Amino acid sequence: MVNMHQCFYFATLMFLGILTAQILATIQVYLSNIDLYYSYEAIKSAGYLLVPNQKIIQSLPSLGPAFLGGMFFTLTVGAWLSFVTSAAVWIRKRFFPGNRFVAVLVCLLWGLCLVAANKDGFCPMVTSYFLAIPLTVIVAMLRWMPPKSDIGWRSLIIYVLPFVLMACLWTSRLDNYLFLDIRDRLLLSNPIGKKITDFYYNYNLYPAAVFKPLNQKILKTYNFEGISGVSFSGSIERELLKYDYLLVDGIRKPDLMISGKADSLVFKNRNKLILHTTFKEFISDPTHILNQFSVRSDQYRFFRWFTFFSLLFGLPILLYVWVHALFCFITNFFLDMRKSVAASSILCVLIGTALFFPLIRFNGEKIDSGNLPHSLESTQWHTRVEALKFIEKKKIEIREFAAYQSIRSSSRAAEVYWFVKTLGSSRHHETYKDLLTFLDFPDPNVVRMAFYALGQRGKREAVSIILKRIETSDSWYNQWYAYRALKALGWKQTKSN
Repeated sequence: MVNMHQCFYFATLMFLGILTAQILATIQVYLSNIDLYYSYEAIKSAGYLLVPNQKIIQSLPSLGPAFLGGMFFTLTVGAWLSFVTSAAVWIRKRFFPGNRFVAVLVCLLWGLCLVAANKDGFCPMVTSYFLAIPLTVIVAMLRWMPPKSDIGWRSLIIYVLPFVLMACLWTSRLDNYLFLDIRDRLLLSNPIGKKITDFYYNYNLYPAAVFKPLNQKILKTYNFEGISGVSFSGSIERELLKYDYLLVDGIRKPDLMISGKADSLVFKNRNKLILHTTFKEFISDPTHILNQFSVRSDQYRFFRWFTFFSLLFGLPILLYVWVHALFCFITNFFLDMRKSVAASSILCVLIGTALFFPLIRFNGEKIDSGNLPHSLESTQWHTRVEALKFIEKKKIEIREFAAYQSIRSSSRAAEVYWFVKTLGSSRHHETYKDLLTFLDFPDPNVVRMAFYALGQRGKREAVSIILKRIETSDSWYNQWYAYRALKALGWKQTKSN
């Protein structure tokens, strides 16, 4: 008979933890979306170009984007907190029963996380993650924990060891290209992976808006309070416009409120005093002042770090626990519990290794200027992509290669993505016309790279094309890339936009 309790115990705990996280994340992203909605409506009324455009803004007050965007925090922060809590309680109850020192140590670490999450200012929603998720998991564990004799040391080691091995294997490829390699070699190579990629890019900017520091936001609002003098305020306005701080009247809590006089300026963020400066200091080095303002206004530094760490470990652990539980449930029809755990662990190792293989198959293969033509004409698309990466990095003219037309007409998104990126450093007029055609490519990853390449080429005539695309696009991520291309081309916001 299948031992349902043992098969799904940890999987159930993780589910309850991420269910709690999903409720909290939906609320958090929804509140952020509402805040964005009113800010963007004020920016629109002031006459500036909106990014995202009106299509995206109208969806902000609805629950759909909040729920789907909140899944990012659920599958990262929620998964990691659920795992850490269940592991801590399991170790405490199984191996140190009645030991108060271990209990105090766990509570101390928990308390330090709460302090770190709020050291730059109290964050109610972030605090709720560190309270509600662990408490939910703890209550469930104490209620449903199986008897000690059910799972022995050997079974526990067999259960945990495969994930440790997979973690060591995958972290060996942890570099700046890891996530791009996962996208190009795993996700974009199959229909399911493409849907996962599309989902991520369609909804990841909603949760990102929750904790982005000011200097990473596209548009920021500001206003003056008690400042007189047209030339005085006008000089500040011209400098702030370069950094996409937009003067918006009537907004209740602007990102930046400036008050005072020339020899004593006060910068506030959402009515909270952040720093003091002077007109002379600001005009002489606005980059430094605004960076300091962004850093001191940032309440989410710890939460961003924790989310990234959770992405690296929390999501893989969640997938492992659930897949292992499924295999354990199936194999337990034919095997006893111990053999079922072992068989499930072996299957998980095989899957993890199979997924990792595409990321290592090119290690040791060197591409240089001498073998570029041969590499671009390779029958292996992975080799062609590596050659395109080399060309883009070295800023080599792509049009000079005989393989130009064949790669240009490729239907493989990953290959076209890197091909389009090389067009950013090309100076042939023909490649510019080819680049414009990729603004209509079916894969949005390629479209985003086409905007990036247009910005890199520096042709001002592309400004009007990009502006029209921003108005008609239904992708926030595409608009973000388009706006960055505009800024790279020297375009500036005005109220006539």
